[in-house]
Amino acid sequence: MPAGISIEPPADRYGLDLRRALAQLVAHIFKMKLGIYGGSFDPVHLGHLLVAQAAVEELGLDRFFFVPAAHSPFKPENRPAPDAVRLQLLRLALAGKSHCEVDAQEIRRGGVSYTVDTLRDYAGRFPAARLFYLIGADHAAKLGEWREPAELARLAEFVVVPRPGGPAAVFPPPFRGRWLKGFPLGVSSSEIRARVKAGLTIEHLVPAAVAGAIGAAQVYR
Repeated sequence: MPAGISIEPPADRYGLDLRRALAQLVAHIFKMKLGIYGGSFDPVHLGHLLVAQAAVEELGLDRFFFVPAAHSPFKPENRPAPDAVRLQLLRLALAGKSHCEVDAQEIRRGGVSYTVDTLRDYAGRFPAARLFYLIGADHAAKLGEWREPAELARLAEFVVVPRPGGPAAVFPPPFRGRWLKGFPLGVSSSEIRARVKAGLTIEHLVPAAVAGAIGAAQVYR
């Protein structure tokens, strides 16, 4: 073998960059359907995972992205768990789920996380893709109060995640959207945090790997 030539495989980050580049190329050639799920995920729980599964199946999504916020504009007084912890929990929860991945762009940007900035990023990276943005039922009627609502309505279709027993969501104009049908689960991240603080089990509410990591990191106590 000539000197200076290596047969070692490229570093993992180069492989990840290549996969992302290929995914973007496919999105240009074929009009992919991309699901985007924003939130604090503090922590991620089984309800989030069921939402992802329902969205992939009902909407025929090609990819599904969890986008944890740096700071939610809806909860300015709340301080979430450290970014690294929330990202670790998400990655543990999504291990082996080929349709799903974590997108940390809002955490990298820092500051208050606005959906319009994230959707612009996806529209720029995947200009031929159809974007679906998932929101809780309590946010649907207030979409007109979000930052740059007309641009939001132009960039994506909005998909409401129903709560068991909750009222039907209504989209204000010019928003268009639909409602998920499957797997509503009456559990919230705030309930998970409260149970951890009270020393109660969170078994069957979060993936086992997530429960173990929460205990190891000593968060939410």
